[in-house]
Amino acid sequence: MNTRILGATLAAIGLALASGVQGAEMDLAKALDSASRPQADRDRDADRKPVELMKFFGVEPGMTALDVIAAGGYMTEVLATEVGPEGKVYSQNPPTLLKPGGRTLPQVEARFANGRLPNAVRVDADLPASDIVPPGSVDVAITAMNLHDVYNRDPAAAQAFMKAVYTTLKPGGVFGVIDHVGVEGANNAQLHRMPKQAALDLAKAAGFTVEAESDLLAHPQDDHTQQVFAPGLRGKTDQFVLKLRKPK
Repeated sequence: MNTRILGATLAAIGLALASGVQGAEMDLAKALDSASRPQADRDRDADRKPVELMKFFGVEPGMTALDVIAAGGYMTEVLATEVGPEGKVYSQNPPTLLKPGGRTLPQVEARFANGRLPNAVRVDADLPASDIVPPGSVDVAITAMNLHDVYNRDPAAAQAFMKAVYTTLKPGGVFGVIDHVGVEGANNAQLHRMPKQAALDLAKAAGFTVEAESDLLAHPQDDHTQQVFAPGLRGKTDQFVLKLRKPK
């Protein structure tokens, strides 16, 4: 094959691959816009950018995923849509979030009512929950806006939390961490934030490698001094996005 033909062939292959990726993203965006998905979830998509996050974290159909501290299950449903019927999603919440009379329990029950998410499994337990989530069985785990609470309560507990996620992942598996940016020395417990470096230190101590960072959810107008629930700021905080890898 001469150089011209080889070059044209490689270019065609590259274009086909790029088109396939773009098509997959369009398919996910269309699926997430379905009327069967809660309107409240769809209203949050512009800020949370689920399609772009799935691409960044490398989530694909057929994977086994874990939504860590899933709360009401926004990310659980995104993951369930992306991994598809051949995949599986574990939707994990610690028992402390599921107390009767609290906000999370009815949200979770509504999310799973009438078999809405047939490829998702509720995990109402602290990790590693090895009786439900087999160790080394998960391709990708994600936690969104949760690590700061664990860390601000007890850094040692945050280290154990990271290690528990590490245990669930397959060798080569990915842990995606999203959280509100905090500043060293600030009252981050009150602000519901954490310094990115603290998250990086926890990850490395647990055995993860830091594969990539993204500014996908960066909001430079957030000066990191306000509580994340402040009027006009909620959903638009400056957030770090980390792609961590368990070594093979």
